[in-house]
Parts: sequence; structure tokens; C-alpha cells
Amino acid sequence: MRPAANRDLDRLYDYIGEHAGAERAIGYIRRIRTHCDSLAEFPERGARRDDIRAGLRIAGFERRVAIAFTFDAETVTIARVFYGGRDYEALLREADRSGPTRPER
Repeated sequence: MRPAANRDLDRLYDYIGEHAGAERAIGYIRRIRTHCDSLAEFPERGARRDDIRAGLRIAGFERRVAIAFTFDAETVTIARVFYGGRDYEALLREADRSGPTRPER
């Protein structure tokens, strides 16, 4: 999971925790992480979005989350996790135009 995806999950945890409580936030984030881990078994799930970035796929989760990821023969990399109808297309394109603000490992 890329640092940006971890930050997305941290922000989502904070948002849900504030509005619905820490227990609900923990459970939701765990389910998202489990879903992300399951992509390693069947990485060709999700919609191909080569129009945004070569090799990019978007997989939905529980109708409120869009998971942006890539994969190769050995690794699935979760790039971002978008919640609640955010315009992930615009955000990903903007990130590509501006480049990373700091190196991501």
C-alpha cells in the first residue's frame, strides 16, 4: 500500500470516528484493508482505467469506496482509497501532472 493510500485510510478513520465512533471506524477500515489484501488473489478485478494511468484499475467496495491499484506478476500496489463520491479521476490526473510532493516508498 502506497503512503498516499495509508493517508487516505487515516483520514477516513478520523472522519468516521468523529461521526460514528471509533469502533465503527476501526471495523470499516479493517474491511477495506481485507478487501485490498484480497486483490492479490484476483488482481484483474475492477475496471481498467488506462485512460487515467497505464495499468490502473479501480475496484469498488461497499458502494462508498473506490480503490485505485496496479499490479504486476508479483505485487498488487494500492495507490489511493477514495471515499464518498470523490472525483478520483480528477485527483489522480492532478497528481500525475504535479508529481509527488515527496518520494513514496
